[in-house]
Amino acid sequence: MADGAKWERAGLFGAAIGVVAAGAAAGLAIERVTVGRGVRRKAQLALDATGPYGSLRGAAGTVAAEDGTELYYETEDAAAPEPAEPSRRGWLRGRRGAGTAPGGPAPLPVTVVFCHGYCLNQDSWHFQRAALRGTVRAVYWDQRSHGRSERGRDQMAGGPATIDQLGRDLRAVLDAAVPEGPVVLVGHSMGGMTVMAFAEQFPDYVRERIAGVGFISTSSGKLAAVTLGLPAVGARAFRAVAPGLLRIMGSQAELVERARRATAELFAGIIKRYSFGSDVDPAVGRFAERLIESTPIDVVAEFYPAFTEHEKGDSLALLDGLPGLVLAGDKDLLTPSAHSTEIAEKLPEAELVIVPGAGHLVIFERPELVIPALALLIAQASDSVQAPVADGLRELATAGDAVAGGGRPAAGGA
Repeated sequence: MADGAKWERAGLFGAAIGVVAAGAAAGLAIERVTVGRGVRRKAQLALDATGPYGSLRGAAGTVAAEDGTELYYETEDAAAPEPAEPSRRGWLRGRRGAGTAPGGPAPLPVTVVFCHGYCLNQDSWHFQRAALRGTVRAVYWDQRSHGRSERGRDQMAGGPATIDQLGRDLRAVLDAAVPEGPVVLVGHSMGGMTVMAFAEQFPDYVRERIAGVGFISTSSGKLAAVTLGLPAVGARAFRAVAPGLLRIMGSQAELVERARRATAELFAGIIKRYSFGSDVDPAVGRFAERLIESTPIDVVAEFYPAFTEHEKGDSLALLDGLPGLVLAGDKDLLTPSAHSTEIAEKLPEAELVIVPGAGHLVIFERPELVIPALALLIAQASDSVQAPVADGLRELATAGDAVAGGGRPAAGGA
């Protein structure tokens, strides 16, 4: 390629990045860069050392998805708890065979399976993982093309990334990592959508094995109408150009990644804008940057169209009657809290928690509220199937009462 054509193409992709950045960051004042890149890099390393977030590891495993993609997961076991008291709800009213009938062998403990969001990986659960260690059996996994999982083979062959495929990937992880016993599914953002797709495709598994469900900063549909905090005209323009623009950028990933690194300050500002609703510790902000920046631009491009096609509201009926948690920040620009309210309306037994001032990454921003809410969900699910529960879990579940007036600024459901 002639040098002139090469730089003309580089200019085109630089302009494309500028269009996305300008649209996504409308109304955001980006601070001027007053230090050199070397100084910034030293500051980043210092922040990474200050908060070694994402460093927790469990027993590693892999399983092949239906297309052969190797999915990576980690498991952590709980300390042996005391047997649970008989549930007030009875033996699941005969609804599912997740545990063991009274008088039979001791019931198996609940396993909590955590599903992460778009452009993240299993390390995004760092704060919850640190708090729950030793109190529950847990599985953390990386969705296809994210984290330590293999790049999706269907996608490498030119196929689309779909939420339904993620639901089938979750089934493969469950079969490998949780072959028996009751399961609580927890999903953040795209992970919540994965749980909905799983429920729709595997209703028998839901009836027999699922003991509880948690949806954090997610949506059951209508994402094409989300404004991203932009004026209506700007939002429409962004939605119109984004899919094609991302496809072009994904096809020139190496060039775009270089431009992405060159404009790191700008992207850091965008990440902050769309991740948090308030100021956070700089090390936490840097942690979010590190996770999102590690997602290749071609993966970002592959998954983006799946969200406008995501419509899983009907699948929530399959989860009705289970202990549940629906949690979101009221400053979430990506999956607005109104979407969580709609989910909770379809899950009347779930607790609705809206966190004032928090954004999309509420699991980073307000872990002191998220952790007790999750612990309560897990304890309730364990009770519902008469599964043993560690004392530490119940202590975590009550910790929210001492935080922010109970830790549940807005709640709904029975």
